[in-house]
Amino acid sequence: MLELEDELSDVYLLPGEAHLARKPTIIRTILGSCVGVTFWSQRLGIGALSHSLLPRCPASNLSPGDGHRYVDFAIRDLARQLDELGARRSEVQVKLFGGGDVLLVSDAASSIPTVGKQNCEAAIEVVRAEGLSVVASSMGGKLGRNIQFNTKTGEVLLRWLD
Repeated sequence: MLELEDELSDVYLLPGEAHLARKPTIIRTILGSCVGVTFWSQRLGIGALSHSLLPRCPASNLSPGDGHRYVDFAIRDLARQLDELGARRSEVQVKLFGGGDVLLVSDAASSIPTVGKQNCEAAIEVVRAEGLSVVASSMGGKLGRNIQFNTKTGEVLLRWLD
């Protein structure tokens, strides 16, 4: 008799949410100008994904429920949670996705950095400041992305949205 591999849990993130999985899970989300950041520790078998809407948190006293809307807060919070679980920052693999300019911008506003661009810049800056390294990314452009993060393998399946 063949043994079937255990089915993975499945979690779908909405904008402003994050999820840290301590058991093998598929975490899915759809990104436009938002940025998705995956964290994976092979040694500990844990992974996390954040789906943030805006680059910078305006206040330091937000709860994680509210704070994950912001790229900087979400990255710092998930890095702290991984630290508490025993992950070494040197072993954590980070991947960055999203930050697309999916909405039309008028010529008058084209000189102002878009939210997508600001989200990308914040993600790169905060990941570096936290001592984490990016192993893969797909950011910017004009299209949205559908991503599926497998916390068992660390792989991310990316599909472009028209």
